[in-house]
Amino acid sequence: MLYGKEHVDRYRATDGKEGHDWNGTTVLLLTTKGRTTGRPYTTPLIYQKHGDDFVVVASKGGDPRSPDWYQNLQAAPEVEVQVMGDRFHARARTATPEEKPEVWRLMTGTWPQYDEYQTKTDREIPVVILERAGG
Repeated sequence: MLYGKEHVDRYRATDGKEGHDWNGTTVLLLTTKGRTTGRPYTTPLIYQKHGDDFVVVASKGGDPRSPDWYQNLQAAPEVEVQVMGDRFHARARTATPEEKPEVWRLMTGTWPQYDEYQTKTDREIPVVILERAGG
């Protein structure tokens, strides 16, 4: 997603008043721990709510490789999430094969380009469920 550090900083500074609504959809900030550096990395991602959970897609625009943030959360699934002014810890997991059709439809409903991205790669694009810690 084309969204730079200055956008992340503005999202944080305004509790999402600037940056949450983007191109007709909604964006959260996902902070993962670097799998080799151990440093925190924040990525803005399109999301949707699914029950009490938040759903994001590891598309990387249809690239044959998974995005770095996805590789990071596979190594360390404990993440931080910010949705507007709500900041919380969560556990990230890849949707199961049984869950994926429903959450894929949810996400393509908000960002239809995900279907196009899937046609560009042989990699099955994962859908990630963010489950609030302690919830």
